[in-house]
Amino acid sequence: MKVVDLFCGCGGLSLGFMKAGFDVEAGFDFWDEALEVYKKNFNHPVIKQDLMNVKEASEKIRSYAPEMIIGGPPCQDFSSAGKRNEDNGRGDLTVSYAKIISEVHPKWFVMENVERIKKTQKLIDAMAIYKNAGYGLTYTVLDASLCGVPQKRKRFVMIGCLGVDDGFMSSQLNGRLAKKPMTVSDYFGDKLDIRYYYRHPRSYVRRGIFSVDEPSPTIRGVNRPMPAGYELRPNDPVKSKAGIRPLTTKERGMIQTFPEDFIFLGSKTNQEQMIGNAVPVNLAKYVAEAIKTYIESSEEGKEISRNKEIA
Repeated sequence: MKVVDLFCGCGGLSLGFMKAGFDVEAGFDFWDEALEVYKKNFNHPVIKQDLMNVKEASEKIRSYAPEMIIGGPPCQDFSSAGKRNEDNGRGDLTVSYAKIISEVHPKWFVMENVERIKKTQKLIDAMAIYKNAGYGLTYTVLDASLCGVPQKRKRFVMIGCLGVDDGFMSSQLNGRLAKKPMTVSDYFGDKLDIRYYYRHPRSYVRRGIFSVDEPSPTIRGVNRPMPAGYELRPNDPVKSKAGIRPLTTKERGMIQTFPEDFIFLGSKTNQEQMIGNAVPVNLAKYVAEAIKTYIESSEEGKEISRNKEIA
């Protein structure tokens, strides 16, 4: 199935869908530094495009004849790490994404965002556009640590397909979750030389030190060193700060399940932000595999199988 990735960033969604066997034809974004990283790691085109310009973007996207559009419109205006004002401007990109879907009209789309988007008017507006365009919708909140990612990261996922009923693939999305969260040590094995590490808390009432024997907290777009005056919190799983360090940029990328040889470019600040903004590769793969399972079990999938047997 031909796929186009909007707001592709450094390529977490693209890579996850490719790993599940989908053909990603192109990526679109407007962030120069992320575009350079995407170019370095993928062979298909990546196009700089202001996706607020729905008409121009739709014309360019349509030229790739996508059967599916995937994307994660920027979520900072909805995020618990941001100011939570959906009218700051970036929230409008959620509606622009829906308008592009409506204009290009692929059979499928996938939209990924933070859990808090469920409480916004922008999501209501976007869903109205999808429904008016004829899409049946399935949506849920997935915990990445139950989807092959060593990280507690809750993400809203909406899947649309033309001509089906709402909730059409809820069982495929929610029925394959792992029985227990994946820990950092589950994922890395013996690659890490640490048992504990520092992650800067948003508030000093929270702990800042974590064990590799639990899922990582959400990877954010900043990666600060442990302050010299940091005082251990009651929930910190250590008695001493000796030897405690933050995760490296490379380690943070791997917790987002990018492969070890994935190339990140640019300033450390931009690399950290790209990694924090990215969709975990294995979460994207989990969603893509759920879609494949649904297609294979549908009448369309059965017809494809029959045709292969005849051939």
